[in-house]
Amino acid sequence: MERITWWNRTRRRWWKDRYLFLIAFPGILFYIVFKYVPMFGLSLAFLDFNPFLGISGSEWTGWDNFRRIIDNPEVYRVLWNTLLISFLQILFAFPIPILLAVMLNELRNDFVKRMIQSIIYLPHFLSWVVVVGICFIFFRGEGIINGVLTGWLGLDAVPFLTDPSFFKPMVVAQVIWKEAGWGTIIFLASLAAVNPELHESATIDGAGRFQQIWHVVLPAIRSTIVIMLILRLGSVLDSGFEQIFLMLNPFNRETGEVLDTYVFTKGIESSDYSFATAVGLFKGAVGLILVLSANSLAKRFGEEGVY
Repeated sequence: MERITWWNRTRRRWWKDRYLFLIAFPGILFYIVFKYVPMFGLSLAFLDFNPFLGISGSEWTGWDNFRRIIDNPEVYRVLWNTLLISFLQILFAFPIPILLAVMLNELRNDFVKRMIQSIIYLPHFLSWVVVVGICFIFFRGEGIINGVLTGWLGLDAVPFLTDPSFFKPMVVAQVIWKEAGWGTIIFLASLAAVNPELHESATIDGAGRFQQIWHVVLPAIRSTIVIMLILRLGSVLDSGFEQIFLMLNPFNRETGEVLDTYVFTKGIESSDYSFATAVGLFKGAVGLILVLSANSLAKRFGEEGVY
């Protein structure tokens, strides 16, 4: 009898929220098809996979592929490149949307504010192929930048695209130019929820604009900043396959190759599917640990965290 009552109660609740479930269905279907169903392929990490024999016919090797990761010095080099690029993006690219959102929030002319927002949003809609292509046009040996250096300033041409020391700064600069404007949306939404009475009280107390930003605006969006930082740490090993792959060449591969491009090279080009799957699974496990650790740390400091 209790089971029937529970089922009737659940069915009534589902029927009551049927339109919400209908709206959520495409998103749920997306995650099932593209996120959960492919997880069955993770079994390749524990096999010596042979595409002619399939998953069921391939030999089970247990943790051998993960031992190969530990014993392979290439993995450590690629892991270091991935972590360095990601932390450079966090250090330089993550604060830019916060700064832009605060600056836009201080504008009093709505027309100018909307125009600036539209301009800085536009690069987000360009594909990485276009962004990297623009970068090549500007920074190649006969490009605009070297043309200015050699023709106008009388300096030697700089090999921006082949010198490994320029790879990481260019990747971070591209991320800032493409995504900084789009990243301001969430922070602007948080700023819109700040109580205007707080600004009025601060003004009565004699606080200037910079003091109000420091003591009113930033504390008001601190929880949003923490949540976005936690989510960003969860993808710290995702440096952006398409961007890095397009920027790589034989001259900068040593310092520019990351886990995503390494998995592609091993899995697709070298047909080492099991090892590539093991590296991808290792990357996901590290991301999960970082999210859990960052969320726990945020709660220890009194923030809400992601969950």
